Amino acid sequence: MNTRKRLWLGLALLLAALVVVGIVLQTINQLIWQLSAVLPYGLVGPVVSLLMLAAAALLLQLAWPWLQPLLKGGISRRAAAPSQPAANRREAARQNLEAIDQTLEQVRDQVERELLQQERQRMAQELERGDLVVVILGAGSVGKTSLIRALLGELVGDVGAAMGSTAISQRYRLRLRGLERAIWLVDTPGILESGTDGQSREQLARDQASKADLLLLVVDGDLRRAELEVFQALAGLGKRLLLVLNKCDLRGEQEEARLLDLLRQRSRGKLAGADVIPVSASPQSIPRPGGQPLQPGPEVESLLRRIAAVLHQDGEELIADNLLLQSRQLSDASRALLSGQRQQDAEAIVERTMWTCAGVLAVTPLPGLDLLGTAAVNAQMVVEIARVYGVQLSRQSAQDLAMSVGRTLAGLGLVKGGVSLLSTSLSLSLPSLLVGRALQAATGAWLTRVAGLSFITYFAQDQTWGDGGIQDVVQRQFDLSRRDADLRRFLQTAFSRVVEPLQRQQEKQLPPRRRPNR
Repeated sequence: MNTRKRLWLGLALLLAALVVVGIVLQTINQLIWQLSAVLPYGLVGPVVSLLMLAAAALLLQLAWPWLQPLLKGGISRRAAAPSQPAANRREAARQNLEAIDQTLEQVRDQVERELLQQERQRMAQELERGDLVVVILGAGSVGKTSLIRALLGELVGDVGAAMGSTAISQRYRLRLRGLERAIWLVDTPGILESGTDGQSREQLARDQASKADLLLLVVDGDLRRAELEVFQALAGLGKRLLLVLNKCDLRGEQEEARLLDLLRQRSRGKLAGADVIPVSASPQSIPRPGGQPLQPGPEVESLLRRIAAVLHQDGEELIADNLLLQSRQLSDASRALLSGQRQQDAEAIVERTMWTCAGVLAVTPLPGLDLLGTAAVNAQMVVEIARVYGVQLSRQSAQDLAMSVGRTLAGLGLVKGGVSLLSTSLSLSLPSLLVGRALQAATGAWLTRVAGLSFITYFAQDQTWGDGGIQDVVQRQFDLSRRDADLRRFLQTAFSRVVEPLQRQQEKQLPPRRRPNR
C-alpha cells in the first residue's frame, strides 16, 4: 500500500472515529437529560457512570474474540490452532484413538482394518514418545538433501540414518541443545516431477507432510505457479511452516533482498516475515589463482536459529496440534471405511427387498396404482437398515417412518412419475396381457429402491433428513435413480427378475396348440 493510500485511509478512520465519538456524546447527553427528569440531581452522575461501565464491559466481552489475536501480536502461528491447552489436546488425541478401536472392531475388510490398525499403533507410539518431526519439502533440484546435511553439521546429536537417495523418505534423528525432546529431520522425494513415478513420489512427500510438526518448504527462487499451489496447500494443513530460500550464494545481496521481499509478499497472511529465511546449503567453491579452490562453509545459521526458536517456544504446542490433527484424520478415515461398509450392507437390503416386493406384486397385483407408494415402503426394510447403522428401532416407529416416506412419494407425484417412466420401456416389449402386472411389479420395485435409499440417507445422517427435509431427500434419490446408467441397469434386472418369469408363467397357462389334420 503506497503512502497516499495510507494517508486517505488514516483520514477516513479518523473521520469515522469522530462520528462515533459524537454519537456517543449525544447519547450520553440525552441520557442525562432524561434521568434528570426522574431522579434527584445527586443520583444522576452515579447512575450514568454505572450504565457506561456496564456498556463498556458488554462491548469488551463482544469484541474480545477479535481483540485477543491482536493482543498476542501478529498473525496466528497456526492456521487452526485449538484453544485448549496442549495437555488437553493430547488427551483428546488419546480419546480419539480409543474410539478408533471401537470403530475398527466393526470393519470386516481385513486389509483395510490392518492398515488402519498399523497407523493407529504408530500414532499411539508418537503420543507416548512425543518426538518432534520436521519435514523438508521442495522440488528435486532445490537442495533439500544438502540443506539437511548442512543442518546436521551445525546441530549436536547422533544421526540415526545414513545420508542417501531421496527416492524414498529418509529420517535423521538428532538432538538440539536445550530441547529435551528428540528431533526427526525427514528428507522427502522431490515434488513437481513429471511422470507416474514423479506423481507417486510427490504423494509420498505430501503424506509425510501430513505427519509433520514443522514443515520446511525449500525453494531456489520466486514461487512459480506450481510451487505457489504447493505452498498454499501446505499452509492450509494447519501446521507451522517455514519458507526457505536456498542458493543465496549464487545471487548478489540486492537480488537476494528482492527475492526475499517478493516471497514475503506472496506469503503475507499465511506466514510471518521472520518465517521466510535465506540460506546457502552448499555454496559453490571460489577459484584462487595458483592455489586450491576455496570451499565456503554452508550458511544456515539464520534457519538454525529460527528452527530452534520455534521448537523451544512452540514445540509442545506443535506436537499437541499435530497429534490431535492426525488422530482426527485417522478417526475420519476409520469412520469413512465403516460408513462405506454400512452403505454396502444397507444397499444389499434394499436390493433384496425391492425384488421381493416386485415378486409379490407380480403374483398378486394390487387394485390401484396409488397403493404402490405404500407397497414401496416396507417397514421390515426400515428395521434392517436401522440395525445396520446401530439403531434399534421398534416396529411401530419403523411403520411410522415408512408411512411418512410413502406419503411423500405420493405427495410429490413420484408414484405416477415412476409409472410413466417405466411404462414406455415395458409396454414396447411385452404383450398387452402382461403389461399391467409387469408394470406394477417393476414400479413397486423402483419406488422401494427410492424409499430404501432415502432411509439410508436418513440413518447415515444420524437420523435426520437435513435442511431440505424429507421431501428434498426423497426427490433427490428419485432423480439419481432415473439417470440413464442406473435406469438401464434397473430395467435389465427387471426383465430378468419380473418380465421373463411372467412370460414363462403365461406360456404354461396357455392351452396347447392343436395340430393340423393331415
